[in-house]
Amino acid sequence: MTLPFRIGNGYDVHRLADGLELWLGGVRVEHSKGSVAHSDGDVVIHALCDALLGAAGLRDIGYHFPDADAEYKNIDSKILLGRTMSMVRKKGYELGNADIVLCLQRPKVKGYIPAMQQSLAQAMQTDAGNICVKATTTETLGFVGREEGVAAYAVALLVKASGKQA
Repeated sequence: MTLPFRIGNGYDVHRLADGLELWLGGVRVEHSKGSVAHSDGDVVIHALCDALLGAAGLRDIGYHFPDADAEYKNIDSKILLGRTMSMVRKKGYELGNADIVLCLQRPKVKGYIPAMQQSLAQAMQTDAGNICVKATTTETLGFVGREEGVAAYAVALLVKASGKQA
């Protein structure tokens, strides 16, 4: 039996280093540190892609967009998110909603969250109301608290598109 909905979760982490750009949720965030990565290192989008791919039963982001492939060197992660949504739709599903938690000590990103939600919605061709982005610190504990890295968790609910077989 194929259910009319599917749930997936995702997690991503990137090391932070001085002098690099920090991209979160498709938005460039002003900070002295940025993500060390093959792509643009957007942990929000990477976690969301994994949640979407998992919900659709399509493995993970590294399988579809391997970091050893030169095609993805410095790629804008919004492109990966758009491609992920195309795969999800090909399986007959649409986004119900996505809930994302961004974990970083600094900078404070509260002011960036509306732009992140809009950016993600645009890349996914969905309503921004379907996407919730929250941010938290780790109260200076662990690699996030020491500002050595940034992490994100995502959960996505997919619903069967009208008239489509999964």
